[in-house]
Amino acid sequence: MLDHWRFVEFRGHGGRVRRTLLPAVLAITGLGGVIAARADDVPKTPAAALAFEKADRMPPTSFYAISRLPHGAAGQLIRSQVVTDYSLPKGVRAVRILYHSRDATGRDVAASGVVLIPAGQAPQGGWPVIAWAHGTSGVARICAPSMMKDVYYGTEGLFPMVEAGFAVIAPDYAGLGTASAHQYLDPTPQANDVINAVAAAHRAVAGLSARWVVDGHSEGGGAAWFVAQQEAGLKDPDYLGAVAVAGTVNMPWLMDYMTRNDADSFYAVYLAFGIKARFPQFRVGDMLTKRGMAHYRMLTTKGCWYYGDAMERSHRLGKHVLQPGWQSNRWVKRYAAETVSVRPNVRQPLLVLAGGADVSVPPPSIEPIVRRACHLGYHLEFKILPGLDHDPLMDKSTPYQLQWIRDRFLGRPAPDDCPSLR
Repeated sequence: MLDHWRFVEFRGHGGRVRRTLLPAVLAITGLGGVIAARADDVPKTPAAALAFEKADRMPPTSFYAISRLPHGAAGQLIRSQVVTDYSLPKGVRAVRILYHSRDATGRDVAASGVVLIPAGQAPQGGWPVIAWAHGTSGVARICAPSMMKDVYYGTEGLFPMVEAGFAVIAPDYAGLGTASAHQYLDPTPQANDVINAVAAAHRAVAGLSARWVVDGHSEGGGAAWFVAQQEAGLKDPDYLGAVAVAGTVNMPWLMDYMTRNDADSFYAVYLAFGIKARFPQFRVGDMLTKRGMAHYRMLTTKGCWYYGDAMERSHRLGKHVLQPGWQSNRWVKRYAAETVSVRPNVRQPLLVLAGGADVSVPPPSIEPIVRRACHLGYHLEFKILPGLDHDPLMDKSTPYQLQWIRDRFLGRPAPDDCPSLR
């Protein structure tokens, strides 16, 4: 399946080197001369970024379109589709899913995703399942990972999971792929999308084990944490635990950090979009300056993460996109309050990882949440890995994550750092 493709490295968000698959001729010659096949290269102009994202995007399909969403139970499958056009490791199969989920208010929404099935025959009891919660891909509908040839993360954790013998259920989050607005960085709807994807995938794909864990990075790390919290109430006996890597679990801290540091200001634009999606009464102009508003439409409808990064790099977006005092806006405050709660009665274990050199989600944003969780009786392992930035953390820690996950399926006791963190 990979004969006509080559891995190309690009430095991605948080400074990560992302290995993605491009057609061999593109990898060698570049796309119009703007994409070169060498490490730490990345589209440096908005035009180059849009071209790169277009090259990685799957052909348009009506699979995601719904003229009128009929009411359905959460997790009910709407449709599924075998897809052979992804750039996947040899023998890996893919099935797209469209299913019913719930947004932050409990409203019925359609969500999409893809199920990756390992090569070969399923073991007795079915393929063990990892529900994968991805990091920021953008907020536009076209930024759904299931619309991308490499499912966005490629070899950065995602492909190693399926190559290790796990079926991977990878939701896009509602609003990515489907028509509703993406409630960006709101972990409640993202957790809903993950849990409901697991139910829908079992209806679409034979040979999956009922037992599963969730693993997420960045935006998905926050989603994984909230999956753990929601499962405390759902009491699914087949849910075994959660891995949260560089998770956005402390929005008030990150909002303060965003105000103090002007870097990556396109994330502020994404955040304004997410708050508007959650609270339609919110006026984006109360949060963003005229400079931010000038690029709002393109950043939120026409491009994805690489476009936002290129806007930042080219200085066309620039600094100072946030209005003074934006955090005092009542809708911003409500949004922040919703996204930081640490709920009691979580019994299944967590693995929480932070990068010592992470400049996107620094460890000081995660540690107080971990300590609060420990005081509430959580069972978790917390590691700060020295020298690793946001995405290298996901990449370099994947073997450890996989061993932790295997141990959950084998019924081994999970490490617990809470006695020393209380």
